[in-house]
Amino acid sequence: MTKHLIILTGGSRGMGLAMGQQLLEQGHHVLSIARKTSDALAASASEPKQLLQWEQDLAQSAAAAQRLATWLGTLKSSDWASITLINNAGVIPPIAPLSQTSAADIINAMRVGLEAPMALTAAFLAATENWDVARKVLNVSSGLGRRAMASQASYCTAKAGMDQYSRCVALEEAAKPNGARIVSLAPGVIDTDMQVQLRSADSSDFPDVGNFAQLKESGKLSSPEEAAARMLAWLERADFGEQVIADVRQP
Repeated sequence: MTKHLIILTGGSRGMGLAMGQQLLEQGHHVLSIARKTSDALAASASEPKQLLQWEQDLAQSAAAAQRLATWLGTLKSSDWASITLINNAGVIPPIAPLSQTSAADIINAMRVGLEAPMALTAAFLAATENWDVARKVLNVSSGLGRRAMASQASYCTAKAGMDQYSRCVALEEAAKPNGARIVSLAPGVIDTDMQVQLRSADSSDFPDVGNFAQLKESGKLSSPEEAAARMLAWLERADFGEQVIADVRQP
């Protein structure tokens, strides 16, 4: 078979939408999991069967993982040349010191940014373990998972956790006959709603606000489309998975 199936979270806007559109334009089949469906994403599908969109709150990670596991159980591995999970969804809690952040905002950020990717990855790996096809997991990480920043404790921690669980999964899968390959990949700085939120923060709450404003002013932000293309190019590398923690700005 030559059909490739990609499961993508957060595909309704930003870089996630751009990745979904590019995958569809390349002829791949996509399951998009997001809080809302996207007309823009649907418009990129060449025919209805190429795209399936689920409205799913990833903060309800157990329900999302069970839904994915059940759906994967209905598929035939022989229908596909490869299957890939892209954990892209995330949230930015209010930009403030941890002491001024509500427990609800912390919990939501961790559930969407770390708990859901782990639960979906577990469901994906279990459901496809006996599939004799290429299996990949691409986690959309961040430089902030590798560098601490004031007023970003929840986001930084979720991304750092994503990197670490990717390392663990890579060790586990390497011991299996047809283990999946996993990469936690930082996409660089992108001109998305997250950047607008960071640039608009009060300097008393977010000491690095000036640095993010300078990135915009100096033209150093990638467009969502450019970033998506770089992420998907990495996914197609022959050495995908050899370096578990990576950055698109690396060679």
